[in-house]
Amino acid sequence: MTEWFDLLVTPFHYDYMLRAIWVSAWIGGVCGLLSAFVTLKGWSLMGDALSHAVVPGVALAYILGLPFALGAFVAGLLAAGTMAFIKAKSRIREDATIGIVFTAYFALGLLLISLFPARVDLKVILLGNILGISDPDIRQVLVISLITMVVLALKWRDLMLFCFDPGQARTIGLPAGGLQVVLLALLSAMAVAALQAVGACLVVAMLVTPGATAYLLTDRFGKMLWLSAMMGVVTSLGGAYASYFFNGATGGCIVTLQTLVFLAAFLFAPKHGMFASRRQIRLAATSIQP
Repeated sequence: MTEWFDLLVTPFHYDYMLRAIWVSAWIGGVCGLLSAFVTLKGWSLMGDALSHAVVPGVALAYILGLPFALGAFVAGLLAAGTMAFIKAKSRIREDATIGIVFTAYFALGLLLISLFPARVDLKVILLGNILGISDPDIRQVLVISLITMVVLALKWRDLMLFCFDPGQARTIGLPAGGLQVVLLALLSAMAVAALQAVGACLVVAMLVTPGATAYLLTDRFGKMLWLSAMMGVVTSLGGAYASYFFNGATGGCIVTLQTLVFLAAFLFAPKHGMFASRRQIRLAATSIQP
């Protein structure tokens, strides 16, 4: 028994694991909060787009010796602005616009990395490097996350109405355009923060999966917020912890755990799960039989 306990607490003996675990949990919790709004708005593809669109900003920041968070955030905002401009000035559907812009930005990032391979680590950008996160990077993550939480705390009701019914938000005098910019800015900022933990390829999972899971478990948005944040914290903490024993990529472990939790909710959610839906269909069919 003692041997098992010693084995289980082994990751906590290493400073780099402690840092990885608590930073991952922190990022996961804030991404979970934002994920509820992304799910309600139906912006899953937008989260994917921004997570890939920050790559050229990260590459340029590394090349120029600037903080990577600055480059990534600017690139995310430029990508969001590009999508909005194309949508406003053309007949192209929103999904096509998002696909064109994020692949163009991602390709530009890969081109920059291939031109300056000695200055930019492609593996770090795509897969993250939470185990080697530095103190300046932790400070950047904390600042981004705190700003995001403050904005959400002040504007969550307005953002909720905007995500649920933009028309109603305009009717009662809310600045729908401004709220859209705020939400896009928060998405860009948290894509930058989560980049450290899981990399550009998996950021979208942290910004979508917790909210989608919570959406299956409740019909109340307030409860959905807390469930999404809790799942973000628990799965990120558990994934970072498990990565020590699997000797695998921390981001991969986090997202795999989030996916397993989603599948459990998809199957067993008491009201909106697959088995519950089948029971409701059978009951409805039984009630209409003569």
